[in-house]
Amino acid sequence: MAIKRISIAKPDIVALFEDYPQNIFDLSTLNRIFCENRAFWRLPASMSRAYFIKYLIKNARLKKHTFPFSYGTLVRYTWGDVPLYQLLLSIKPNCYFTHYTAMFFHELTEQIPKTIYINWEQTPKPRPKQKLEQKRIDCAFKRKTRLSQNTAEYQNIKIHFLNGMFTNNLGVTDGIGPNGEKIRLTDVERTLIDITVRPEYAGGVFEVLKAYRLAHNKVSINRLVATLKKINYIYPYHQAIGFYLETAGVYKQSQLDLLAQLEMKYDFYLIHQMKGRDYSKKWRLYFPKGFK
Repeated sequence: MAIKRISIAKPDIVALFEDYPQNIFDLSTLNRIFCENRAFWRLPASMSRAYFIKYLIKNARLKKHTFPFSYGTLVRYTWGDVPLYQLLLSIKPNCYFTHYTAMFFHELTEQIPKTIYINWEQTPKPRPKQKLEQKRIDCAFKRKTRLSQNTAEYQNIKIHFLNGMFTNNLGVTDGIGPNGEKIRLTDVERTLIDITVRPEYAGGVFEVLKAYRLAHNKVSINRLVATLKKINYIYPYHQAIGFYLETAGVYKQSQLDLLAQLEMKYDFYLIHQMKGRDYSKKWRLYFPKGFK
């Protein structure tokens, strides 16, 4: 009876999904569609939502996508094929592409990354009351960087789901994906800041330096500095940014001065756990030996 009735209703069900204003669904949305329309479709009371979904996957254009993240599996459904980057942005509201992925879209890398980075910001938190001290900086950068372990493998691509600090989506902009789909990602300025803070999400410090070189005709250093000030990091990342700009060798002195004029009270580090290192007096920065 159930198979016969849903087969009769199939043209109406398909018509609804074909005309629906979205083509990506979570389970609760499919459940709502099922409950609101089952009487019109004259589906038997004994039919479950699970059966309804399974039937559409087998007999129509509904597809199931499973993301086995370390902190919990996420499932999305699509009506027909949907570009991967569009699908990934449905995982959480207001999430956006960042770090190596943003570098790729802004053409700040010559690599084709097989890892995708998505950021979903934390809720606002009060700023720590402890004052910054040199010994705290030294101690922090002797330890390993804290990196997200919330990852998933999907279609031979590794997805890193980040839960970054709250910035109210500062420096997040609209872009176009490889299949013409609309995406959200950090702009060039915010991307350079992010990969300075977490070079591990960008292929390492040498890839970050290359990104700074490739960005010289795309970036506004004035806007970068303004964005950095608004984020208001506790650590003096402007020293690392200034060092990257100078080492890149393609920026004007007036651009370097925008970073050099900011206060430098502490010695800082380009990356955590450096074994061999050199020191820049100008930027008060330790960096890996031979880095250029």
